[in-house]
Amino acid sequence: MADRFSFSIAATDGKARTGKITMQRGEIRTPAFMPVGTAATVKAMKPETVRATGADIILGNTYHLMLRPGAERVAKLGGLRKFMNWDRPILTDSGGYQVMSLSALTKMSENGVEFQSHLDGSRHMLTPERSMEIQRLLGSDIVMAFDECTKNGATREEAAASMERSMRWAKRSRDGFDSGKEHAAKAALFGIQQGSLDKDMRAASAQALIEIGFDGYAIGGLAVGEGQEAMFEVLDYAPGQLPADKPRYLMGVGKPDDLVGAVERGVDMFDCVLPSRSGRNGQAFTTYGPVNIRNAQFAEDMEPLDATCACSVCQTYSRAYLHHLVRSKEILGAMLMTEHNISYYQSLMSGMREAIAEGGFADFASNFRSNYLQKTSEQ
Repeated sequence: MADRFSFSIAATDGKARTGKITMQRGEIRTPAFMPVGTAATVKAMKPETVRATGADIILGNTYHLMLRPGAERVAKLGGLRKFMNWDRPILTDSGGYQVMSLSALTKMSENGVEFQSHLDGSRHMLTPERSMEIQRLLGSDIVMAFDECTKNGATREEAAASMERSMRWAKRSRDGFDSGKEHAAKAALFGIQQGSLDKDMRAASAQALIEIGFDGYAIGGLAVGEGQEAMFEVLDYAPGQLPADKPRYLMGVGKPDDLVGAVERGVDMFDCVLPSRSGRNGQAFTTYGPVNIRNAQFAEDMEPLDATCACSVCQTYSRAYLHHLVRSKEILGAMLMTEHNISYYQSLMSGMREAIAEGGFADFASNFRSNYLQKTSEQ
């Protein structure tokens, strides 16, 4: 049987790394982008189609799944992988971010967060121990420690208190994860670095996590409104504060140019709702930048979304047809746009892995930016 969890780096180019994570349910090539399957589905895509785009792993959401259909029910039905027919690794987030961003009337304490469901107003308590239990019931392969996502704009004192609480919760998460012996024997646990935009605070957080010991380390508390420049300033040092021999995961990021810039700075894993959400709203990501397919100029355009893209959408359908579907609010429009976007993201990751392996990542990044960031007449 394969290792419970191992990470190997095959090549580096500057700070950029390419390698693989090996788990019992499959290999994850890094740098990796994980499509977000919030409620046991990547919206508007069948799991087999997600896999066909090149995705090695997807993300499930603890908060949404604990509320509906319920973690105990998912466990009764054979776990998340069987439930949604995805036979590869699944990473589950801890629920902490959604509790703070989606719930009404949250009450934070040292024990955890009491909150009111955004679905029906029912009251729930999420603690590090309960988060570990839910992720165990879901059958998660990569479990995330329960943390508090520090709000953008927090004072230094607020950010420090938030980070320190997250580190105490990280230790409780570690203990809670380890108590689920059978699940812990085949799954992995990642800790989450906090510390807002402060280098010293981030260093203290990293050191606390390293002392606890995790299989991988996430960089949390970014992509929460601080802007790309501030995010990159943190990423100039934050990955280097984490162990070089473990995967580094930037949570909730992001736009294609965010991904390239973060890989340049040593990040290995990403997730974001952007490609699927944007697809449903009529925005396509392409080699030459984002395209809003709703625009009238595409009504009779028989060209593919992206002439350089090998995905089945670009090989089969015209911009005119996609324009019609999206403007008509046809379900197929959301499906095809999402499939293209997820395919584009996976192709971008594949291109970065190849460029790092060949020692040509600087040229790859330069070519990407000159194409993606240019303002063409089509945009």
